[in-house]
Amino acid sequence: MADVELRQLRYFLAVAEELNFGRAAERLLIAGPSLSQQIKALERDLGVRLFDRDRRSVSLTPAGAALLPHTRALLERADDLKRRADRLAGSEPVRLGYVNWLPPDLTTRTAAVAQVHVDAWVAPSHAQAARVAAGSLDVAVCWIGAEDLARLGLQARLIGADRLYAVAPGGDDSDVRTRDTTVLLDADTTSWASWNSFAQQLSDDTGARAVHITDGGITGAAFFDHVRRCRRPVVNSPKGQSAAVPPDLIRRPLVAPKIYWTWSLVWRGDEERASVRAVVDTLTEGVDDLGIQAPDAWLPGDDLYRR
Repeated sequence: MADVELRQLRYFLAVAEELNFGRAAERLLIAGPSLSQQIKALERDLGVRLFDRDRRSVSLTPAGAALLPHTRALLERADDLKRRADRLAGSEPVRLGYVNWLPPDLTTRTAAVAQVHVDAWVAPSHAQAARVAAGSLDVAVCWIGAEDLARLGLQARLIGADRLYAVAPGGDDSDVRTRDTTVLLDADTTSWASWNSFAQQLSDDTGARAVHITDGGITGAAFFDHVRRCRRPVVNSPKGQSAAVPPDLIRRPLVAPKIYWTWSLVWRGDEERASVRAVVDTLTEGVDDLGIQAPDAWLPGDDLYRR
């Protein structure tokens, strides 16, 4: 059997957790075809098929399911080894996780206070917050509610905010009232727990129509397909905030109210390392309310910054 790279095992883990090559590729920040080739190479090197896949679904084979817990344990040991080596070398970095948004000047702002390692494992907000609580990350940029913040023993500061918009067919780019839109909720509660909670509260508070889907179409090509089928504009999610809109569709500003998604920088409540504190202070210095306290702004009821 050829040597297996840790990188390939991380790819296997991502696909196994997402059960979707497109989402796994987005999480790993690599191209979909490259991910598929790496998984095929890993299967060839291991001599077993890890996934059953067709055009509609991806599932673990019995061999893949059997190897998954061992792969996860091996990667955790590898990460622990790297942390121990960093400590021995006196240069342990501050490990930062994120979902899909980071301050554009992160490296410039933190260079003078700490060595910041941006973790390659891109995961949903609730997963990144849990990783900080468990100690596999030092800080994370994510969305978190007040209840989970207290339950996990974390602290948080506002670091960013996205004003969401609607996507609709045609060429009308005028404002659209939030109550006249559709908001999607996905059956995959593992990947979309934070978004589903946000979207359900948005529907309850504003009258936006909640539509339940099962294809992961909160982002990507499937999202745009839903927009084409809907008779009303569809609210985008923060994970698709910067995605290019196809030529036959158009963005429309949401009003009455304006919808915001907040990003918090979270860290452990008992954190004592000066380097972590310095990174928190540096990245949140000068952050104002970013529009989220305006009279016509909307935040979900459990958002940390709702007044």
